[in-house]
Amino acid sequence: MQSFAAPDSPVVIVDDDISVRDALSLLFRVDGFATQTFSDGETFLDALPGIRPGCVILDLQLPGSSGLAVLRQLSERRFAPPVFVISGRSDVPTAVEVMKLGARDFLEKPFSASVMIDRVRDAAAAHRRASAGRIEGLADFPGRDRLTCRECDVLSQVAHGASNKEAGRRLGISPRTVEVHRASIMDKLGARNAADLIRIVLSEGLSRRPARMG
Repeated sequence: MQSFAAPDSPVVIVDDDISVRDALSLLFRVDGFATQTFSDGETFLDALPGIRPGCVILDLQLPGSSGLAVLRQLSERRFAPPVFVISGRSDVPTAVEVMKLGARDFLEKPFSASVMIDRVRDAAAAHRRASAGRIEGLADFPGRDRLTCRECDVLSQVAHGASNKEAGRRLGISPRTVEVHRASIMDKLGARNAADLIRIVLSEGLSRRPARMG
């Protein structure tokens, strides 16, 4: 079966109803997606720095911070992956506000499983195409398409001089995990050491700079 979301880019489901979380999680896993679930908005937002969602399914009626409050925070953070808002009840003003806050779509329960899968698949693919090959602060370079999303995050930190500890703190992962990602990156790009890695990722950008005159 074709996988539509990388293991480190799961479909994240935020819903306080365990039966809904389990049903949606099973639905997406059967279709080839990785999934991660949360029962409330606060836990999801706290965990967000350490995960890289490919898509978020967000229920409006959550304990504590409502789904609308969570969506506002995602909007303030300029959260890029598509967010689908779901609700057992809806009205036009709420739907309008949800869309203004950047939600990809608003689906009222009960919704068709096939409709949900189709919309999430299309949205995740569009987001992946939009982000493909972009690594913050780095130019294009050979082999970037072989890196996972998390490896791209680590590479951006490393290329800007962050230690394993600093990179781990910024990304919400352990220094040991950063070290493992660095080793994988170097293997995929054929880098012999850290200096060689920097040369590879900057070579394309350097080659595009105009020659200095005089």
